[in-house]
Amino acid sequence: MAPTTPALERVAAAVDAALTPLVRDGGPPGLTWGVDLGGERLIRALGHRDLDATLPVAEDTIYRISSLTKPVTAVAALTLIEDGQLALDQPVADLLPELADPRALVRPDSPLTETVPARRAITVEDLLTFRLGHGMDFATMGAPNPLDDQLATLGLGMGPPAPQRHLPADEWLAALGSVPLRCQPGERWLYNTGAELLGVLLSRVTGVSLGDVLHRQVLDPLGMPDTRFSVPAPSLGRWGPCFNAADPDGTPAGQLDLFDPADGQWSSPPPFEGGDAGLVSTAKDYLTFAAMLRDGGSVGSTHVLSSERVEAMTTNQLSTDQLRAGGPSPDGSTGWGLGVGVALGDPTSSVVGSYGWDGGLGSAWRNDTARGLSAVLLTNQSWMSPTPPAVTESFWSVLAAQVPLDD
Repeated sequence: MAPTTPALERVAAAVDAALTPLVRDGGPPGLTWGVDLGGERLIRALGHRDLDATLPVAEDTIYRISSLTKPVTAVAALTLIEDGQLALDQPVADLLPELADPRALVRPDSPLTETVPARRAITVEDLLTFRLGHGMDFATMGAPNPLDDQLATLGLGMGPPAPQRHLPADEWLAALGSVPLRCQPGERWLYNTGAELLGVLLSRVTGVSLGDVLHRQVLDPLGMPDTRFSVPAPSLGRWGPCFNAADPDGTPAGQLDLFDPADGQWSSPPPFEGGDAGLVSTAKDYLTFAAMLRDGGSVGSTHVLSSERVEAMTTNQLSTDQLRAGGPSPDGSTGWGLGVGVALGDPTSSVVGSYGWDGGLGSAWRNDTARGLSAVLLTNQSWMSPTPPAVTESFWSVLAAQVPLDD
């Protein structure tokens, strides 16, 4: 897609100049990036889908977007709330009886026998805000405790997305319901499990698969044909492997490790359609989704969500104490809305983004309301630490410098 304005031409030249050396040196082998600036859109591609540099990436290359799935699932849930099929304060046990009458650990590291009754029911809002009591604790990640040991024994251990190895929804939910909550509902922000549960909830309330819910409520109205839970055969020519950097800090050092081959975890429909990290997509598709949120819930004449819901979704819902206890970002700069990360400070001349999120398999998205900007970066190399790799940091730095703040 050619630049359509002088402003976008300058952005394209600067981004390509910054990212080309990184791609040339294998970090990552290939990427597609895109920006939408006040409705003017640009998508560019660099590098290759394979390590032999024989299969170029393109503007329509399909990528594993992992945790960029979470905002899509959240928007679908909010549309059902607007339709009256769900309510934020509704107990999820109405539809997920496996979670009725939960008990919580006395302390997150308590033995599984040391529990107390939950002080209240888990609600739909808890799933969206990740305050349901289940999930990954960033503050203590890696420290052994009895709950994580039991989750691993049940096949519920935390790790990179692997759709074909995930338990089917009903089996997974029964296993989750057999263990106590890590903490009381509403008490702490804990990562990921809320989005998995939200996907199961959406399927049960509608009586169809999560994929069907997402297509009906979000993807089809917006015209996002390449966003789905597996890559269909006619699209495999736009698909490829995903790689790991050899060094733990995400900086490539020669040979890359294969994380997932082209015929791997996303090459056929999975047993569990994960509302947390299961989708694949393209830069064009995800920019359309991002622009819809930036523009208040509509794209052109297509209405998906009310502006009031978008505002609530993109406003931080976490208290100061919850952020201090372990929030979405190591440096404390990011809060959490309804299924999306929210910047706690305003965009500046060196910082892009009012809200957005990242995917650990190499994707990143930000909407910047001060700049009228939506931007997405999709790569075929996973992150190896919570700190963004150089290619992601460079992308945001260039955009901050090239796209001025609105007066």
